[in-house]
Amino acid sequence: MNAENALRRRLLLAATAGLVAGTALPGAAHAAQTRAAALEPDIDSTAAWGARPPAGSISTLQYRPSKIVIHHTVSANTTDFSRAQAHAHAHWVQNLHMDKNGWVDTGYNFLVSRGGWITEGRHGSLRTLTGGTTFVLGSHTSGQNNSAIGIANEGSYHDGAVPPGAQWDVLVLLCAYVCSKYRIPATQIYGHKDYGDTLCPGVFHSMLPRLREEVAGRM
Repeated sequence: MNAENALRRRLLLAATAGLVAGTALPGAAHAAQTRAAALEPDIDSTAAWGARPPAGSISTLQYRPSKIVIHHTVSANTTDFSRAQAHAHAHWVQNLHMDKNGWVDTGYNFLVSRGGWITEGRHGSLRTLTGGTTFVLGSHTSGQNNSAIGIANEGSYHDGAVPPGAQWDVLVLLCAYVCSKYRIPATQIYGHKDYGDTLCPGVFHSMLPRLREEVAGRM
């Protein structure tokens, strides 16, 4: 991690911490909270991590999504928390989805690494999120892809493992930003297993009430 990237991430998490502290304060602190709620996370685009081109056309839906669905990728619970590892993980997911599943591109819209780095998944997801009025059709949750943004967390959380603090903090921040841009209530954050016979997203599913609460606190 170079000095610039490390500083950007520290400032990002410091803004989050300041937002939590400011919720109990009136006046100027409340104004600062409102500004912080609109903070755009540091998201590495598909170009930044060197994604493969899609194998076909990517569909953009001409309306806002109404929910977020949380996943985990069932990759190794690495202790490499670097940005380079986040990029390597993004490649791993894309290769799995394109070469094994036969999909046009990464199924998820965004991924959060164990080190707290965010990568764009399916091409176009970042551009449409920034615009806030359309979104890219993913391949992450059967029956929900045309209404949900899919966010996947690096790692395997079936067997009692818990997400590192940086991963959790940035997941909260990303969800808050997605909810803010798309006008999604924090109550509309779900887990993959809410919509199918799957263990995904592991322990994140039992943490959904906490996730909704923390996201709401940042909105």
